[in-house]
Amino acid sequence: MAEDYPEVSQVNVDLATQIRDLEEKQRLLKDRVLLLGQTLIEERESNFKEKQTLQKEVTLLKEEMRRMKEFIQRVTEQLSGVARKEELMIIQRQIDLLRKE
Repeated sequence: MAEDYPEVSQVNVDLATQIRDLEEKQRLLKDRVLLLGQTLIEERESNFKEKQTLQKEVTLLKEEMRRMKEFIQRVTEQLSGVARKEELMIIQRQIDLLRKE
């Protein structure tokens, strides 16, 4: 029976070593999960900020585009008026020429 004690002692040491190894693996996995979680949170915040920035830029671009459309409409309306004036001036010149004759 005295010979059984060293084997039991060795089994206890092996079990203790295995438990420490498992605890270390568990601690490392916990650290990795925490790092992944933190990275995920940071990435989410970064994406949210970028989304807000892009939404603001799109809103500004839409407003600028609306103003440009209005400007183009006004210019087009004015050009139409100018063309009519030129046509009237040509007709006026023709009338003036006919009167002189």
